[in-house]
Formats: sequence, structure tokens, C-alpha cells
Amino acid sequence: MLNTITDDLVADLAGLNFAPPTAFVYNPLIYARAPWDLYCERFGQGQREVMLIGMNPGPFGMAQVGVPFGEIAHVRDWLGLQAPVGKPPVEHPKRPVLGFACTRSEVSGRRLWSWAKETFTTPEAFFERFFITNYCPLVFMEEGGRNRIPEKLPKAERTALFAACDRALERTIIHQQPRFVVGIGKFAEKKARQLVSQLDEKEHGSWVEDIVVGSVPHPSPASPLANRGWAPLMDAALSDLGIL
Repeated sequence: MLNTITDDLVADLAGLNFAPPTAFVYNPLIYARAPWDLYCERFGQGQREVMLIGMNPGPFGMAQVGVPFGEIAHVRDWLGLQAPVGKPPVEHPKRPVLGFACTRSEVSGRRLWSWAKETFTTPEAFFERFFITNYCPLVFMEEGGRNRIPEKLPKAERTALFAACDRALERTIIHQQPRFVVGIGKFAEKKARQLVSQLDEKEHGSWVEDIVVGSVPHPSPASPLANRGWAPLMDAALSDLGIL
């Protein structure tokens, strides 16, 4: 099911165009499809209690290895995932895709997966309850290499992009039937609330009525709070939602 959702999302995104200051767009669901499929096959099948949703890939995480918040050491050594990674059609010279050979560590991913490892010990124990995905799979960069987040795109570009991402995330929620849909940061929470509110209980089942939507703090190094210790913030936010 997740494979079909991915195929359709890639097709929906293929015809989109982005104007300056966006200069480069990477879609790891194309060039890093092999590790993404392996991640979904091993850890994303069937129902999950908690779906964690990020915004879009970081240049040294999912952009490199196709796994959400994909800090390479944790993806390879803790999740046990490794597969061939190609290249985007047009590559920024300051942001090359090196796949599992990339030596940069994504701070957000390192914090998130370190927390999962310390809390659940094994990936099997974590994914028995949780699944992590991104709302948008695309990486946007300006000419100088600066990251550009989806919500800062012009309205016309956002409208088409968000329509495609909405469809994919809604189908993922229906597939996994989570009890909790949790945004990693406020943008993802906002999108989750919109999509969950649109789900039809008569069409999809009584589980829809019981979904709890919330958020946890983003582990980004741009957050002063996260830099003072993100794991306790994560524990507290999940406890407030009734998850931990």
C-alpha cells in the first residue's frame, strides 16, 4: 500500500514547477527510492498507534538516504537499513547527494533517533507503536544553497504542492489507522489537523472519531529549547498527549 501511495505522490509532484528564489529541488523518493521502500517494507506495514509527521527532508538526512529524519549513522547502524542511492537530475554543488557515504550528521535526525533508541532499545519495539513520515518529500534550495521550507513558497506553488502531499498523507493515515497523529513542529500539526478533520467516519470506520492530533517540539538546532535538551521535551509532549 505504501508503495502505491509513493508511486502516486511521485507522479503528482512530477509536473510541478518552482520559480526563483527556489533554484534546486530534490525528490529523494526518486533517487533514494530503494532505502525508502526498504524502510516502509520493514517498518511501515499495517496499523500503527502513533504517526509522527515531519515537514520535509533536511539536506543531510532524508535528502541523502531517503529515510525521514535520516541521520545516516542511525539509519545504517540502528535501523539496519542500507541500499543504493542515486543522484537528483540537477545537483547543487554545495549540497551533493552522497548517500550513505555522506559524512555530515543531521542534528534533528540524530536527536530523534537517539531518543527512540534510548527509549525503546530496538527499532522493532519502537515501530511496533510508531511510524515516522514527512508531509512533503521535496527538498528546496536557493541559489546559494540555503534551505527553503514549503510554507515559504509562493501561494500558487504551495497550493499545487500541498494538494499532492495532502492526498498522500491522508491515504497513509487511512492505511495505518493511527490512534495519534502527531506533528513534529507546528506546521506538520496544522496539516494533520486539516486532514484528520476531513476524514469521513462513515467511509473509513469508527476509528476516525477517536484520532488525537497534537504536536511535539521540533528537534532542529534552530530551536533554543531543543538545544538545551530535546529528549525531555519529547517525553513531556508525548505524555501530555497520553502516549507515554
